[in-house]
Amino acid sequence: MSERARTWLLRILALGIAVGIWFNASVEDRLVSSEKVVEVGITYNRPRGFMIINPVQNVNVRLLGSKKAIRQLSPYMVDVQVALSQRQAGSASLTLSRDNVQAPEGLEVVSIEPSTIRVNMEREVTQRVTVVPAFTGKLAPGVAMEEPEVFPNQVLVTGPESMLARTESLSTDPIPLEGHAVTFEETVAVLSPDPLIQVVQPATVTVRIPMKPPAQKTPADPDTRKETP
Repeated sequence: MSERARTWLLRILALGIAVGIWFNASVEDRLVSSEKVVEVGITYNRPRGFMIINPVQNVNVRLLGSKKAIRQLSPYMVDVQVALSQRQAGSASLTLSRDNVQAPEGLEVVSIEPSTIRVNMEREVTQRVTVVPAFTGKLAPGVAMEEPEVFPNQVLVTGPESMLARTESLSTDPIPLEGHAVTFEETVAVLSPDPLIQVVQPATVTVRIPMKPPAQKTPADPDTRKETP
């Protein structure tokens, strides 16, 4: 056999080995199963007019599939859906199953951990709440601050019924008092005491801070002075 023929024979043999390795790997990717645990976020489908307090955010889902599908799997490709009804208002215990999991085709849900979650759902209410201004710093010496005025003095808020029942007032961003000796106004944001309580409108208020300047000292009347003997 010539050197040239031997070279081509080795090339064909190497190509055949490479194709065989690729074919075996491809078959293994399709036929050999593998598992993976992913941390998945929960999407709550709540009824209109209700809110969920401190919900469970994530669960661990174990999935089974081909090695290729598991290797390409990302947590963003999986979702856990929980549908709630008005009958579940209050505190309810829910069992999660594979029907709650949305995953790519070809993957099987092996387990969910935790498989039971607790959900606290309350009615969402809207009401007006008084705004109380907050201050920081000290006034100039001798200056006194009189009763501040807030415009408007109430804002519309929305949130869980039990939380708003305990919320008597909302505070503003602190207003600095340093350097002020006369009456001034400041527009500041209204602060929410909890992320579940949202300020609907207005988001800011104007606070008028009346200042009382120090009393002016008047010299004594010469006619009323007592002479020293």
